[in-house]
Amino acid sequence: MNLARRSRVEPVRLTQYARGGGCACKIPPGELEDVVAGLTGTPVAGAPELLVGLDSGDDAAVVRLPGANPGTGGAVVATADFFTPVVDDPYDWGRIAAANALSDVYAMGGQPVVAVNLLAWPREVLPFDLAREVLRGGLDIASQAGCHVAGGHSVDDAEPKYGMAVTGVADPDRLLRNDRGRPGMPLSLTKPLGLGVLNNRHKATGEVFEQAVAVMTELNRDAAAAALRAGAVCATDVTGFGLLGHLYKLARASGVTAVIDAAAVPYLDGARAAAQGGYVSGGTRRNLAWVAPYTDFGTADEETRLLLADAQTSGGLLVAGEVPGAPLIGELVPAQEHTLVIR
Repeated sequence: MNLARRSRVEPVRLTQYARGGGCACKIPPGELEDVVAGLTGTPVAGAPELLVGLDSGDDAAVVRLPGANPGTGGAVVATADFFTPVVDDPYDWGRIAAANALSDVYAMGGQPVVAVNLLAWPREVLPFDLAREVLRGGLDIASQAGCHVAGGHSVDDAEPKYGMAVTGVADPDRLLRNDRGRPGMPLSLTKPLGLGVLNNRHKATGEVFEQAVAVMTELNRDAAAAALRAGAVCATDVTGFGLLGHLYKLARASGVTAVIDAAAVPYLDGARAAAQGGYVSGGTRRNLAWVAPYTDFGTADEETRLLLADAQTSGGLLVAGEVPGAPLIGELVPAQEHTLVIR
């Protein structure tokens, strides 16, 4: 704990001011797909410059710039992400939210260039000193990423929320997309699971899990760069829909089945104990219910199923391909009866 950093701000349990927390407060994936069904994502249907839109539910939109030369950063990557407090410390919340927003750009194989803050604040309930710490955390992570922060937008809201809209650049011929998976590709996971149950336990008890904060504030920059160097073309990041939810979207978009080796999936210290203690968010249970009709769970017990569906915040990259240093947790195979198979 950095006492010098906290000396100006009276301790407040920010997580108590939100119904949900982090990416677990996302609209359930099934409901969200119903909302956006039929929307093209562009006013010009089939416009060739829109490389990635709503079709496969990928991590960010990608638009090719007019006159861009092959092999250059000739595409713009655009995304936005914000959520309610996932931890009580305002500075850490800001860092986590910024790393999470930047992750969408990395998950497409891009580099973030500029971000704007998105802040909702209950101005008559929480002091602005806390909001300043949140923004400072976001600025520090963006600076670490080499991404400019240039203003933003704020509203007076009953619940505190923070995040960023991020614009990046990418080589349009070297994107990481969730619809490029092919049979025979191994699956790599660059961060351990368990962030959701640990965050939920933190919200309920006030216990601080530094290992979870360290993982959530780690940029996915190096993992994305390693994936591109290894020749990967298919990836997504693991956030609010859990490993199973994001893998289901990837496999569905790619027209394949994903087989998971449950014993190979890494977890944070304390994650299983938190799951056994019942610290499972409603978002995680909704994730599991969403993928259940498309999943062969094999012999996986309920605890394992919940951890695989655990709603992550600022989780790692799930890459169809080998990433040096990242564990292999399964593989893609030709389409079968089930889109997901757990062994």
